[in-house]
Amino acid sequence: MAKDEEDLTALRQRKTCLISENKQTFHTPLHEAQSNRLENEDDKQASNGTSCWTERSITPPGAQPPNTILVLLVLGLSFSTRFYKLEEPPHICWDETHFGKMGSYYINRTFFFDVHPPLGKILIGLAGYMTGYDGTFPFTKPGDKYGHHNYWGMRGFCAALGSSLPVFAYFIVLELSHSNSAALIAAALLIFDTGSITISQYILLDPILMFFIMGAVLSMVKFNQQKSRPFCASWWLWLLLTGVNLSGAIGVKFVGLFVILLVGINTAGDLWALLGDLQLSLVDVAKHLLARVTGLILLPLLLYVTVFAVHFAVLNKSGPGDGFFSSAFQSRLIGNNLHNASMPKLKNLRIAGGYLHSHWHLYPEGVGAKQQQVTTYLHKDYNNLWLVHKPDDGQDHPETPELVRHGDVVRLEHKETTRNLHSHLQEAPMTRKHFQVTGYGINGSGDSNDLWRVEVCGGRKGDPVKVLRSKVRFLHVATGCVLYSSGKTLPKWGWEQVEVTCSPYLKETPNSQWNIEDHINPKLPNISLSVLKPHFLEILLESHIVMIRGNSGLKPKDNEINSRPWHWPINYQGLRFSGINETEYRVYLLGNPVTWWLNLACLGLYAFMVAVASIALQRDVDLSQKRREHCWVLMRGGGQLLLGWLLHYAPFYTMGRILYYHHYFPAMLFSSMLTGLTLDTLLHSADLFLSPARAHWLLRLGQMALLLSVLYSFHIFHPLSYGMRGPLAHEPGSAMAGLKWMDSWEF
Repeated sequence: MAKDEEDLTALRQRKTCLISENKQTFHTPLHEAQSNRLENEDDKQASNGTSCWTERSITPPGAQPPNTILVLLVLGLSFSTRFYKLEEPPHICWDETHFGKMGSYYINRTFFFDVHPPLGKILIGLAGYMTGYDGTFPFTKPGDKYGHHNYWGMRGFCAALGSSLPVFAYFIVLELSHSNSAALIAAALLIFDTGSITISQYILLDPILMFFIMGAVLSMVKFNQQKSRPFCASWWLWLLLTGVNLSGAIGVKFVGLFVILLVGINTAGDLWALLGDLQLSLVDVAKHLLARVTGLILLPLLLYVTVFAVHFAVLNKSGPGDGFFSSAFQSRLIGNNLHNASMPKLKNLRIAGGYLHSHWHLYPEGVGAKQQQVTTYLHKDYNNLWLVHKPDDGQDHPETPELVRHGDVVRLEHKETTRNLHSHLQEAPMTRKHFQVTGYGINGSGDSNDLWRVEVCGGRKGDPVKVLRSKVRFLHVATGCVLYSSGKTLPKWGWEQVEVTCSPYLKETPNSQWNIEDHINPKLPNISLSVLKPHFLEILLESHIVMIRGNSGLKPKDNEINSRPWHWPINYQGLRFSGINETEYRVYLLGNPVTWWLNLACLGLYAFMVAVASIALQRDVDLSQKRREHCWVLMRGGGQLLLGWLLHYAPFYTMGRILYYHHYFPAMLFSSMLTGLTLDTLLHSADLFLSPARAHWLLRLGQMALLLSVLYSFHIFHPLSYGMRGPLAHEPGSAMAGLKWMDSWEF
């Protein structure tokens, strides 16, 4: 009897934990792990130790499969809105001047520098090449006509990826909410968002980045649905696809790290739940851990490195990006004067350090002595050339050149301006504890502050200075300070070049070390530079340091508008893509106001609804099973979307670099999906207060009102995406009159 009572009690406990056999529980994660273990225990034992369990993917009661008609509708509307007037305007718009040009560089195999990883530009170049673009259009500035050049392939590629975003949103919300109506609302918000349309129609990195972000999120939620079938084909498929999309996101822009963090948090929670399943041995848990390390760390890392390998292999010709990299890096580029050079300017060894440079411009009044500016410059230029003289050197030169050696005192004369490299006890312009470095004198005449002692790092008295191979420091004879590149960008009076100072702190650092990159003397023999070519891992590391420093150096310029993160959710200010005056074809990046403000309102509504649901569940309020399911969908599915929004938005408040409105669009994807889930849950809660019949009518009425308001707002604001001509919105006779709802909008 006691044994029967125990079995009956266990059976009742099992029934209270599970909603139904082979269905998803909406209890706590621990309860979920326990219930899944109970459901699968018999099958697991029957599999006799094999890793693939036999049950189907867990699904809650009332879950709706994808509606084929709705999927086709979302797909058709998404592609039609993105491809409509794709070739208009037939000129460069906004950042097409950068990313179109970079696509051309790949076609021409010309090396360049950009602050973002290369995958997005590789794909743009490939799309152009596959559709007949020959890479000859210069992409000089916005407004330049494309003429006979084939640009539609690159725009079409970006539009195709942008068209997939509403489709991804539909499937993500469907997986999280198991409601076709919630998925349709989320998709509709993105389909008819003017900002999402605009940013998808041009040669930009943003649609490519968002494609991989949404692909990673969809793969993650699909993988989560395979919990009852670990190590089966579909389980591995979605795990590996998550890793592939993570590598794609970080391979386009470094902000892809945010979706990596989102997947990482989800994975950590998943592993923690598995660790709490006492029916799993530690060996089983280790297998799960190893699978996730393989699929979510090693595979993305391998693909990411492969992208850079392709990048370096394709871009093997010298180009405009050479000067950002070290002399050794440049030696591998065909056409660079260091590539198998016959004879190897003065370059700072700080990664992304520039060439020692001067020009005719003087330091302004109040910035030290009003003498000639000395800076470092990242590009190759005649103003980077210096002549090396002895302290008392006249114009007569001996037949046999004398080598510069460790300990020698020299005078460096700027070739173009004939002024000497000079320092004195005046304060440096940016680094206040350092001394100013200037160009002084004329035609070689100067004073004792023009003398510098050469020091070969790690060398001894008499060791010769070797081109490229020697790390050299220049110690100022009069003050004892060392020539130093601070890495700080000068204001406009310094042409935004990098400050050069004389540092009283003599510790050896890359900022105070230089190498002689280009020594021109016909009396010296040729040398081979093949021994200087760096290994792949060296150039991979250097390229990342250069990109990171380039990103941190993107500061707002004088009088340049810097968009702020708090502007973005309220749609405070858009961005001009094309045209300014009434005679030009104008395109203005601005989100659909109804969609964006609804998203903002739903963030607050979601927080309120989650608080109410949490209290109801905690107090064990008498709710129907269906209502409990809605609570758990809201808290768990919505929680993942809220976390995605926060991870893609909050970090921008900590960034010191210049920010733009378009940086918010990945976060906006999560906000729109959260809005779909929140409003659908709210509309389905009407039966708490109304009879079932009236609640049903209110549900349909609410859904129709929502979709019609989004459609109508798209109808009146669509010229922002598809082009405007004629008077501006604030002028009489404008087609956009009355639509400038905020003074900060500039269309």
